[in-house]
Amino acid sequence: MTLLEYLRRQFAYDDWANREVLNAIRSGSADHRSLQLLAHILAAERLWLERLQSQPQTVPVWPQPALTSCEREVDALPPLWRNYLSETGEPGLSKPISYRNTKGEPFDSTVIDILTHVVMHAAYHRGQIATHMRAHNQTPAYTDFIHGIRQGFVK
Repeated sequence: MTLLEYLRRQFAYDDWANREVLNAIRSGSADHRSLQLLAHILAAERLWLERLQSQPQTVPVWPQPALTSCEREVDALPPLWRNYLSETGEPGLSKPISYRNTKGEPFDSTVIDILTHVVMHAAYHRGQIATHMRAHNQTPAYTDFIHGIRQGFVK
């Protein structure tokens, strides 16, 4: 498996896991915090994609949580990431990217480090959502990577 194939698989997992969380939020009594965290995951993914493409930031990192906005982003982001990975190719993964964080501080990171961060950041917050849902007697989504692989949800 090439590094690019590995990243495609990681982003396929991210897509599946975000959809699972969205479905769990829909099926439960979607409380504000779970929806807020999902909205943040999706906004951060868009924000990082925009940084990678040297585009201006179009969404706040902590947007107002809304189920319809999350549904739109869950559908919109996966093809954008697939296109980005295809256009970047394996040689582009080590390219440095200059950007400013939400505080305006300048940074340089490689594409591979940013892509790794995007997937790990989302997993971290999905864990927070699961903990929050359990604490409120809701059933969280089972989004472990290995579960997705075993069930064939992630190829």
